[in-house]
Amino acid sequence: EEIERETAYPDGKVEKVLKNGCHLVFFPNGTWKKVGSDGKTVTITFFNGDVKQIMPDQTVIYYYADAKTTHTTYSDGLEVLQFSNGQLEKHYPDGKKEITFPDQTIKNLFTDGQEESIFPDGTIVRVQRDGSKSIEFNNGQRELHTSQFKRREYPDGTVKTVYMNGQQETKYVSGRVRVKDKDGNVIVDTKV
Repeated sequence: EEIERETAYPDGKVEKVLKNGCHLVFFPNGTWKKVGSDGKTVTITFFNGDVKQIMPDQTVIYYYADAKTTHTTYSDGLEVLQFSNGQLEKHYPDGKKEITFPDQTIKNLFTDGQEESIFPDGTIVRVQRDGSKSIEFNNGQRELHTSQFKRREYPDGTVKTVYMNGQQETKYVSGRVRVKDKDGNVIVDTKV
């Protein structure tokens, strides 16, 4: 681009105004700034390789050179971080966070302390504030983990519960109930 005028300042800063209306400012430390001809698009390239762009809609895109990470802040408050390993994080203005990991697992962190993870195979894990956890498997089975027990529910209606003391209870659709002690010995079996 052709230079319309160039100004050197006593502090070592140099400003160039191009014929197309762009302004370039070069700082002594190697940082430089470009203001687009619209006066609204600004790009600052820092001496360490970081780049900050301010778009006309006030979206700010910051690239961290060392970490190879891009942090975009939109005017509505949404922040998006893109990491070099493919991880993507969205931080919403209401405090919710959504993380997409390189293996495409998605983790949602809600403002009330709950978490939800959706795995590529379709398995969904939800963790409540009290630490209890529910797991929905892609084969139709469900698990519930609490501080007192772990329970698995099968698609055919069978429910198996393992209590913290090691005792196991299996309830079948037929009405049969089988209870085993912590060593696996059957202590109750109501065959129907």
